[in-house]
Amino acid sequence: MDILQILLISVGLAADAFAVSVVKGLSVKNISVKDAIKLALCFGTFQGIMPLIGYLLGSAFEKIIVNVDHYVAFVLLGFIGIKMIVESNNEEENNSDLSIKNILLLGVATSIDALAVGIAYACAYGSNNAILTFTVIAIITFILSMIGVKIGSKFGSKYDKVAQIIGGIILILLGTNILLEHLKIL
Repeated sequence: MDILQILLISVGLAADAFAVSVVKGLSVKNISVKDAIKLALCFGTFQGIMPLIGYLLGSAFEKIIVNVDHYVAFVLLGFIGIKMIVESNNEEENNSDLSIKNILLLGVATSIDALAVGIAYACAYGSNNAILTFTVIAIITFILSMIGVKIGSKFGSKYDKVAQIIGGIILILLGTNILLEHLKIL
C-alpha cells in the first residue's frame, strides 16, 4: 500500500468522526479547546486501535482466506462505504453531552468500520506498512476531528453529510482497487 492509498483510507475512515465532530461543534455552545482535544483524541485513538484489532483477527485467519482475500477486502470496504453513504441521509439528534462516557461511546461508534478495515487490510496487504497505516489513520482522524469541531462551531451542519458521502466513496474505490489489483486488471 503506497502513501496515497494510506492517506485516502485514513480520510475515508475519519469521515464518520469528522461528521460527529461537526455535530458536536454545532450542538455544544462555546466548546472549549480542552473538550475539542478530548473528543479528537478519543476518536483518533479508537480509529488507530480498531483496525489493529481487526488486523490481528484477519492475520489469525490468513491461511484460511488467502485465496479469497481480495474478495473479502472488496466486500468489506464496499459494504462500509455504502453504509456510510446510506447513513449520511439519516437525521440524528444533536447531542450536546461531552461526558467521558458519551465521548467514549462516540469513539467506539465511529470506529466500528475501522475494525472491518483492519480485517480487510490483513487479507489484502499482510504486514506491509500495517503499523504506519494505523498510525496515520489515528493522526488524520485526530486532525479532521479538531477541524470538524471548529467547522461545526463556525459554519453549520451542511458538511457532515458531504463528509460521510465522500468517505463512503473513497472506501468503495479502495475496495474496488484492491479487487482489480489482485485480479491483475490494474
